[in-house]
Amino acid sequence: MRTRRTILVAAATAVLTVLALAPASPAAAARYSNLDPGGQPRLTERVPVNVVFLGYSPSQVPRSTFSAGLPADYEPVVRSRQLYMTQEKLGLHYDYDYRISYTDERYEDRFFGELKRLARPAPLSEYQTLYNAQQGNVLDVTENHHIDAPSVERWLAKNPPAGVDTRRNTVFLINWYGRPDFRFHVYTKTDEPDPDTGYNFGTERESRKIIAWGGTTANDEENGLGSTHRIWFHDLSAGPESWTSNWNVDDPDLDGNGVEDYRMPPTWEYTPGGYRAASALAGDLSKITRYVALNLLFTTSPLYPAELPTAEPPRSINLDSNVYEGWPGVDASTKYIDRDLLLDELRELRWRNRLDYDSQDLPFTGDAERCYRLALETDESCYPETGYPGFANFYLQNQRELARTQDDQGKVDYEMPIFSYAVPEGTPVPALGFADDNWVDGTQSYVFAFISPEIVESGYGLTTTLIHEVGHHIGMSHPHDGYDSASEVDYVPADEFYFVNAGDQTNSMMSYIDLNWDFSQFDHDNSDRFLTAAYNEAANRLAADVLDAPRAHRAYDELAAADRLLGRAKAALANHQYRSAQTYAEQAYSAVVDGAREVGVPADKAAKQLSQEAKAARTSVETNQPHEFIDSLDPDGPRAQS
Repeated sequence: MRTRRTILVAAATAVLTVLALAPASPAAAARYSNLDPGGQPRLTERVPVNVVFLGYSPSQVPRSTFSAGLPADYEPVVRSRQLYMTQEKLGLHYDYDYRISYTDERYEDRFFGELKRLARPAPLSEYQTLYNAQQGNVLDVTENHHIDAPSVERWLAKNPPAGVDTRRNTVFLINWYGRPDFRFHVYTKTDEPDPDTGYNFGTERESRKIIAWGGTTANDEENGLGSTHRIWFHDLSAGPESWTSNWNVDDPDLDGNGVEDYRMPPTWEYTPGGYRAASALAGDLSKITRYVALNLLFTTSPLYPAELPTAEPPRSINLDSNVYEGWPGVDASTKYIDRDLLLDELRELRWRNRLDYDSQDLPFTGDAERCYRLALETDESCYPETGYPGFANFYLQNQRELARTQDDQGKVDYEMPIFSYAVPEGTPVPALGFADDNWVDGTQSYVFAFISPEIVESGYGLTTTLIHEVGHHIGMSHPHDGYDSASEVDYVPADEFYFVNAGDQTNSMMSYIDLNWDFSQFDHDNSDRFLTAAYNEAANRLAADVLDAPRAHRAYDELAAADRLLGRAKAALANHQYRSAQTYAEQAYSAVVDGAREVGVPADKAAKQLSQEAKAARTSVETNQPHEFIDSLDPDGPRAQS
C-alpha cells in the first residue's frame, strides 16, 4: 500500500478502567493484575537497539550528534484508520535501549578483509556510469565489484563485535571508503527468481544492485542463518545505486515539485564541494536509523488490524482465491499461482493459524469487465448511487459476488476474499495488486491482484503479488513507508523522506525489491507483537461482557486464569520472546471464552457490536477517500527501472 499524504493525527486520550469484582459479591473488589475488562492492553517492552559504526570514527560521526536525532520510545498505531482521521493504538509501548559502539581496527581489518575476499570484479553498473557523467560528482567510480549480500549478513551474525548481541536488533552502519584496501562495490542477491516466470531480478536488473541488506530468518530456505539474528547493514561506501537514487548528485529535486528529495549520497560526497557537508553525516545516519531501521523494520505499525475483521480472533483462515480469466488461451489460476509457496510463506508468518487454499475461475464478462474498464478508462463508478469514486468499483462489484464466491462459510473462522484479474494484452491494469479497505473505517476488505502479458514480460506472476497483498491484509506494512510515533507523521519515500526507500533492501516479502519471497525476521517479530496485543484486547473486551452477566461469579476461575496467562504474555514480551507472548495471550483469550460459556455470553457479542457501530458511522464518513493503497509498477519508480 502507498499513501502519498502525510497524516498528522492528534493523540487520542484512552480512558482505561479496571472493573473490580470479587467472588463473594459483585460489588466487592477483586483486582486483576493483567486482565483489564473493557480496557486496552498495556504491554511494554524495553527494546535493545545496537548501533555499530563499522569503519566510521567518532570524529566522523560524533555520538552526541547521532543520538540527538533518535526517539526515546514508540507506540504503534493502525495506519489505515488514520486515513479516516481516527488514531487506533494497539496498547503496545516500546522504550528504546540504545547501545552505540565503534569497531576497533582489528575488527575492521577482519571485516573488510572478508569483503575483499567476497568481492567479484564486475563492470560498472548503469547507475555508477550515470553518477560519473554528472557535473557535481567529486570523483569517478573507476571499477566495480559484486558482493553477495546474504554472505555479508551471515558473516556479521557469526562474527559480531565484542559485546554486541545480534540476536537483538542491530544496525551495522558501514564505511569502507578511505581504507587502502577499499574497492568500489555493490551488494547483490541472485538466488530467488520469480517462482511463476523464472525471471531473476537480482541478475537481470541493474536497479537491484544494492547498498543494504538484512532481516533473514534462521530457517530461510535460501539463506537461513541457522539461529535467530536481527541484523540490518547499511553501507554508504557501496554504490552509487538506483533504489535510493543516491547516484544523482546534480538534481536535489527529482520530481520537480519544489521540494528536495532528501537522500544520502555515497560516503565520499560528504566533503567540501560535495553533495553534502561532512558535518551532515551524523545526522543523516541518525535519520536512516530512526526512519528506516526503527520505524520500518524493528518496531513498525500495522497497516491493517492484525486481528482481522471477524467476530472472534480467527484460528482457521481460508484463502479464497477467485480468478477472472480474461486472458485468451491462458489459465492464469494454474499457470501463475503456486498455491504451495503461497501457503508455505504465509504459514510461517501466521504460524498459530490453520491456513488452507481453494480457487475458482470466474468469467471476465458482465459487471466484472464493465466495472473494471470504467474504473481504469474513465474513472467512473459503475454504481453511481453509492457516491463512491471509480476506483471503488473493484470493491463494490466484488462485494456483490461474495455470496457465490465464498463456499467455506461455517467451515472456517475467516474466509479471506481474494480476486485476481487476468486480462488480455493491451488492457490497462491499475497495479500489480492492492489490499483494499472497506471504504468506511479503514478495516481491511479484499485482496486484488492483476496479471497480463505485459506484467509477465516485466517478470511477475501472481504468486508473489498475492503473498505480498495478503501480507498487507493481515497487517504488514512496507519497509519503505510507515509511521513515526514521536512526530505522529505517516510517511512514504518522497520529498524529505525519499531516503526511506533504503528499507526495501531487506529480506522481506513486503519490500518492492523482488529479490526474495520470504517474510523477514522483523516481520515475524512485529506480527507476533501485534497479535499478542490483539488477543489481549479481545480478552479484555469479552471479560467486560462476562462480568456484566447475571451469573458472572461462575466465570471467576476462568478470568483468574486469563489474568495469570496475560501476566506470562507480558513477561515474555518484556523478555523479547515474541512467540511465547502471542501463545500466552491467545490462551488467555481462550480462558475468557470458556468463562463466557459458563455464564451464557456469546464470545462474539462485543465484536458484533463494534461491527454495527462501524456500519452506523458509514453516513458520517467521507466516502471519497483518495485510495492509493496500491502496489504499482510505477514507470518512474525504482521497481520498474532496468
